Amino acid sequence: MKKIFLLCLLSLITILLTGCWSNSELNEIAIASAIGIDKTDNGYQVSVQIINPGELAGERKSGRSEVSLITKEGKTIFETLRKLSMDAPRKIYVAHIRTIIFGEDMAKEGIGKALDFLTRDHDMRSDFLIAIAKGSTAKELLNIQSPMEIVPGEKINKTIKNTEKSLGITKAVTIDGLITDIHKIGKEPVLTGIHFYGDPKTSGDLTSVQSIIPKSGITVDSIGVLKTDKLLGWLNEEESIGFNYTQDNISNLIINVPCKDAEISIETINSTTNLKALARNGKPVIQVDIFTNGVLGDVECNMNLSSKKNLDKITDDYEKVIKEKVENVIINMQETYQSDIFGFGEVIHQNQPKIWKEVKGNWQKEFADLDVKVTVKANIRRIGAILDDEGE
Repeated sequence: MKKIFLLCLLSLITILLTGCWSNSELNEIAIASAIGIDKTDNGYQVSVQIINPGELAGERKSGRSEVSLITKEGKTIFETLRKLSMDAPRKIYVAHIRTIIFGEDMAKEGIGKALDFLTRDHDMRSDFLIAIAKGSTAKELLNIQSPMEIVPGEKINKTIKNTEKSLGITKAVTIDGLITDIHKIGKEPVLTGIHFYGDPKTSGDLTSVQSIIPKSGITVDSIGVLKTDKLLGWLNEEESIGFNYTQDNISNLIINVPCKDAEISIETINSTTNLKALARNGKPVIQVDIFTNGVLGDVECNMNLSSKKNLDKITDDYEKVIKEKVENVIINMQETYQSDIFGFGEVIHQNQPKIWKEVKGNWQKEFADLDVKVTVKANIRRIGAILDDEGE
């Protein structure tokens, strides 16, 4: 009986302590949703997007923005974060950060020191996404009001993940994944680019998102190519899709194939990519094998879809379009950037370790001359319920 009483007492104390701790913390912290880091002549500029919980959860709105942006400059990121307390009445709580954005100029100079600090900050979790403000500073990007999503930092996080799934033009990268790729032998990292559109004068204005057509906003439309921790340049949309095919990172993607004077849209419902390193005359050869399944969607031309000949032609064209996207991005990386974002060096290290020992010391040049073979095998699984029997 005594043991039961003590157990109940301990349980009650635990519940009461938990409740007191939570209430105390919420009254003393300012929850940050996103951090922007830019380089200045004398150090860094750090911008933190703070959530206004009263505007998010309160029944009565005061008319203030749901988020506030606080910006300070300092010689180090650590110092600058501390300086933010000059404008914040509460301790800034970073455990719920959703996105960290680097300005493009800083990304070109190198983000290694910033990443080093972020990994040592024990208050931060490691599941936030990292991106680059394409053509702007991180501060400018975080100052933009976001339609459809109240908290801009959350909007950026969700948009990157959504476009990675449905369009294949972005890559969701966490800090752990980024640091792993930076230190990998035979693979270079990538980061998604976030772009500002519209009128810069209205970017921080609440009225911009109160109209049916916002005057400004943010979008993700490309993947940034890095070498170690420095941004080299950008992939366009088609190249980004080709890159994601090589990484086995494609699902629910729409591919348009030619059809007489129109096009047919095919949804890639699943795709599998295998990378293999072979040896030929003492030289490495990379084999990229893509197996993909698609579903016919929008058919803009007059074609008899019940004809096996026509379906075979559509399938062949589907394979050619995918192969062209993949080959184009590989050629661009070899000729323009000499950055192995595909991880071909890592594949050679795993499959052909003896050859890798010979080429790893000069991998940049070896990658530029690397022989890469791409094959695509496609299958159109379903053609829909309505067939045009009158077409050719």
